[in-house]
Amino acid sequence: MAILSTLMGVFAPIFLILSPFTSYTDQILSIHRTRTSAGFALDIPGIMLTASILKIFYWPGARYDMSLLVQAFLMVGVQMTLLKVALDNRPAWRGERPFTEMGKPLAENGTGRPFDFWQWKQQRPYWEYILFLVFGLLVLHTLLQPDGSSLYTRLIGGLGLTIEATLPLPQLYGNYRARSCKGFRVSVLANWLFGDMMKMGYFFASEAGRVPWAFKLCGMFQAGCDAFLGIQYWMYGEGETTAVLETGFPMRT
Repeated sequence: MAILSTLMGVFAPIFLILSPFTSYTDQILSIHRTRTSAGFALDIPGIMLTASILKIFYWPGARYDMSLLVQAFLMVGVQMTLLKVALDNRPAWRGERPFTEMGKPLAENGTGRPFDFWQWKQQRPYWEYILFLVFGLLVLHTLLQPDGSSLYTRLIGGLGLTIEATLPLPQLYGNYRARSCKGFRVSVLANWLFGDMMKMGYFFASEAGRVPWAFKLCGMFQAGCDAFLGIQYWMYGEGETTAVLETGFPMRT
């Protein structure tokens, strides 16, 4: 058991740091190669960017494991690349389908969001959101100067980890609506599942206090969602879909 814990302590941090590349490089290359992001949930980079930025600002107060902080920084870079590639190759932007479903605006089909959040037609609002999020957190940190016991630190950490735990939900919903996993790379799923095993092993094998319980609880929820995503892939496979909404979710008509 001691040997296993030692190996986990050595290799798990390396895997966590490299996971942004191992999990999403194939998806980025696939979208770039096929020139379409149909079937890929655009909410994934939105969730990961928001969660990773919040986790970065959580570190000064919580001082959690350094490998998780490095992972968060690298994840921001990878997800910004994925977002850019996905936006450049959105089907609606390439004339494959208009920004409406069955001739109606998205909101009339029950898929709209307040202020069209993360469903914008232009690319600029996506980058403005990221910029405002970072600037707003910088201002709050400057004013509050939080420490590990502050309510602000606990709130921002819990919010960031909870958002990250919802990562599989947009893809789960899109797969369910389409009865297909087409467009979602099995390599991403495999890395998510393997990453869940490594994270859980590392989180619970680490010495007390090194990894906050918020990481463990959100990790367990995300692992359950990833497992269900695997079941979806087994059930649906990569069957064809006939329509794609602006959100990136493949839809049946």
